[in-house]
Amino acid sequence: MQIGEVIQKYRKMKNITQSEMANRLGVTAPAVNKWENGNSMPDITLLAPIARLLGVTLDTLLSFQEELTGEEINDIVYEVDLKFKEQTYEEVFLWAKEKIAQYPNCDNLIWQLAVILDAQRMVQEIPDMERYDEYICSCYMQALNSADENIRHSAADSLFGFYMRKENYEKAEMYLAYFSKQNPERKRKLAELYSKTNRINEAYQTYEELLFSYYGMTNMAFYGLHMLALKENDREKVRILTQKRTELSRLFDMGEYYEYGGRLEIAALEKDVEATIAAMQGILSSVESINSFQKSPLYEHMTFKELNDDFVAEIKSNLRKSFQDEETYGFLENDKRWWSLTKS
Repeated sequence: MQIGEVIQKYRKMKNITQSEMANRLGVTAPAVNKWENGNSMPDITLLAPIARLLGVTLDTLLSFQEELTGEEINDIVYEVDLKFKEQTYEEVFLWAKEKIAQYPNCDNLIWQLAVILDAQRMVQEIPDMERYDEYICSCYMQALNSADENIRHSAADSLFGFYMRKENYEKAEMYLAYFSKQNPERKRKLAELYSKTNRINEAYQTYEELLFSYYGMTNMAFYGLHMLALKENDREKVRILTQKRTELSRLFDMGEYYEYGGRLEIAALEKDVEATIAAMQGILSSVESINSFQKSPLYEHMTFKELNDDFVAEIKSNLRKSFQDEETYGFLENDKRWWSLTKS
């Protein structure tokens, strides 16, 4: 990390604008901008004032240490683990602190060492463990400002857990903002927070929404595998995957409509005339109950839209059209029941 990047990083951590920094140093805002963009270097006489303003040492300000490699970080983590087996917590804490000072710009190392220090003080039941809070939390906060999105998410996760343990739920909830709303882990953490704060209905609803979305994601993953197996003409794998999708529907209380879909795929694959006709009849007759999962106790705190008759009729029409696919159902061409099932 170059000096301009160091200045920008710690300036932002201090919530100081470029203009404010310029005013306090007696330079212009464009000069600060040029430092941070690597277009120029601050005058040597400004280095000490800059370090004081940013609350860092000159070593940190002038550290041109590039990021450690993953292997180097793993070696340090391995070393700290060994030290915990041979030394006191305080000794290892001071060693880790020195290591962080040696590599002040390696956010990944800082986060990993903070996690280890945080966990070990609980595992070892260190007396007055709260006295380490400030330093460990500051490490998490530095990682939270990392340019690496994965490190930011990891730091947010650590801070969420940190404040949940402190029962500071309002502060914990702040760090959920670092997770995408589409991230299932965010929803799980939110449900946990609701539960801890006695918002029971919200906790139920959030867990149920998570469960419902897991069904959709898992089902689509099985379907993707199913299509790959079809492409490779691996019939045995197709049969297994289709059966798994049927079992999945049953596990998540999705109702007969979804179970018949799996039965139909297997029957058509095996060209079993009677089983295929029965599955077609079953899936058509179960369209009216396509939303039967809404009555399951698994989703009793969720709100769903009611189906209207036009939507049900459209599903039946689309099903009948799909039954006309000769490539899939051509083996039924001499069965009058098939022809009647394809008619609207």
